[in-house]
Amino acid sequence: MSQPVQPPNPPQQPYGGQPADGNPYAGQQPAPGNPYAGQQPGAPTGNPFAGQQPGQFAGGFPPAPPAARGNVGLGVLTALGTAIVAAILYGVIAGSIEREVGYAAIGVGFLVGFAASKVGGPLPAVGAASAVFSLGAVFLGQLVAMSMILADGLGVGFSEVFFEHFGDVVDVWKQEADFMTYLFLLLGPVAAFGGARKAA
Repeated sequence: MSQPVQPPNPPQQPYGGQPADGNPYAGQQPAPGNPYAGQQPGAPTGNPFAGQQPGQFAGGFPPAPPAARGNVGLGVLTALGTAIVAAILYGVIAGSIEREVGYAAIGVGFLVGFAASKVGGPLPAVGAASAVFSLGAVFLGQLVAMSMILADGLGVGFSEVFFEHFGDVVDVWKQEADFMTYLFLLLGPVAAFGGARKAA
């Protein structure tokens, strides 16, 4: 005796009862010819990027990168001004304690390079000017310190020694210069390049 054969597709009940699991669209069959009829409301249909130009983002074209800042003249002037102020500070510190401080020489160079690149931009000319002015600032600071020490030892004013006998101060500097003196001179330009890179 043979078993009854089940139809391949059981008949669907038309919608009219309660929604299955709270979903009012459960059990609905897609309408003929409409491939999106069975989707949930709010579901994206088709290509969401259709109609956009190649390389265009959903909100429009990406913003252009900011223009590279750069003003050589302003950067060089900033380096010069900062070097003069830093030289005076360095000289006063070294003259007050009557010794040179390597960290102060590094600070002079870093400050000059950082300020110049912050204002003038990350340009090679600004970095080179910062290095040269840093070297001069450390040298000038050493002369200021030596003038303070000489003025104190001679019992005269600083301005008299520094401005009226500047050549003598340079001669004394040459006689007293040692390895550390030249090392501090080199630390300034090296630190200036570091400050310029940090600012960029």
